[in-house]
Amino acid sequence: MTKKQQVVKKVRKALPAPAVKRLEEGYRKGRTKLVSARYGNPARGMKVIGVTGTNGKTTTINFINEILKEAGLKTAMFSTALIEIGGETKRNDLNATVPSMNLLMKFFRDARKARVDYVLLEVSSHALHQHKLDNVRFTAAVMTNITQDHLDYHGTMEEYAAVKAKLFKGRPKFIVLNRDDEWFDFYDKYQASSHKITYGTHSEAEAKIEHVKLYKKGSEARVLIDSNTKLELATALPGKYNVYNMTAAVSLAYLLGVDLNHIIEGVANLEGVPGRYERAVEGLEYEVIVDYAHTPDGMEKVLEAAKSITKNRVILVFGATGDRDKQKRPVMGEIATRFADRIILTDDENYTEDAQAIRDQVMEGIEAAGGGGKTTEVGDRREAIKKALSIAKKGDTVLLTGLGHEMFRITNGEAEPWNDGDVVRELLAEMKKP
Repeated sequence: MTKKQQVVKKVRKALPAPAVKRLEEGYRKGRTKLVSARYGNPARGMKVIGVTGTNGKTTTINFINEILKEAGLKTAMFSTALIEIGGETKRNDLNATVPSMNLLMKFFRDARKARVDYVLLEVSSHALHQHKLDNVRFTAAVMTNITQDHLDYHGTMEEYAAVKAKLFKGRPKFIVLNRDDEWFDFYDKYQASSHKITYGTHSEAEAKIEHVKLYKKGSEARVLIDSNTKLELATALPGKYNVYNMTAAVSLAYLLGVDLNHIIEGVANLEGVPGRYERAVEGLEYEVIVDYAHTPDGMEKVLEAAKSITKNRVILVFGATGDRDKQKRPVMGEIATRFADRIILTDDENYTEDAQAIRDQVMEGIEAAGGGGKTTEVGDRREAIKKALSIAKKGDTVLLTGLGHEMFRITNGEAEPWNDGDVVRELLAEMKKP
């Protein structure tokens, strides 16, 4: 522990909780203003689109990015998986949705220098709660969904939802909401300064998903907007949940006045997003899919998608993150049991928590749901992936969830280079050797 951390710890012990909270908020607000000013307040006057929610943020913002570029607009995008400014793209290797204030303001400064038309931000609850975006005026705000996540930080679903709502309190010009989400009414009370649109399969959705067809390597959907504009859409991304992500992006583009042909082409342009139902290899008799799903809802949706397009078995390799919401671990185990034909329970990122204890809590949910007989526990993630590949047969899908695009993971307090896709390719190469 550093001297600074020791001082902070002493202050927290000495003062009552409300006073500590006021001090922390004051510090964060002041830091945001200071860092923003240091970079010349680069976000001022820029058209910023924010996408928030529990799941689907990364894919939705990438759909929006492709649509706007197809329309001839210049963009800058900061997502969990990719960072792009003026068409120059790189992997986000920060292991964070929203970066430090210095990096965030540098991103805005570089976007301004590139003279982009729109800045696209994936907005986390942590960034909103920590006042990192106080100096950003959002032109548009998009909500994907709200499900259980980050309760270790926010405490309750109500607190979590309320923090997300900060994105809408500034009355952005445009608001896009998921009409099918159970938290819809909570967010519908916030008004846009210009237009608000809802999407989903609900009869009252203004961008209504009328028909969906799912394929092994993509999806098709018919979306009816305002009861008179019909769009036939096709994407390379599989799964009904990706149809929702696509429709959220399409709804926003419609409000922005993007030409309908550009919307259709832009959606088709997105060939994939790193770590989001990403094929690790091609040409095998079975599929190997890497996905970032690390929440109960995210796991359920990706497993449901895999199950619907897999001829034979879904072999799931997964674990749970340490130092995070412990309540979701047995829930994830129960979901795995419902959808997967074989389960290999392994480590994710344990951070500083005991890895075996994490697996035990996930196993509680598996056994309670009757999945113990089809589950093998292999703590070493590399060995767990190797086990899954060794038992995969023609028509199976090996699904690795939790780490997705990430290029390192934290185990026992130490960061180590790691990427699930790279590990799969290394193991397959080893298995081919005589």
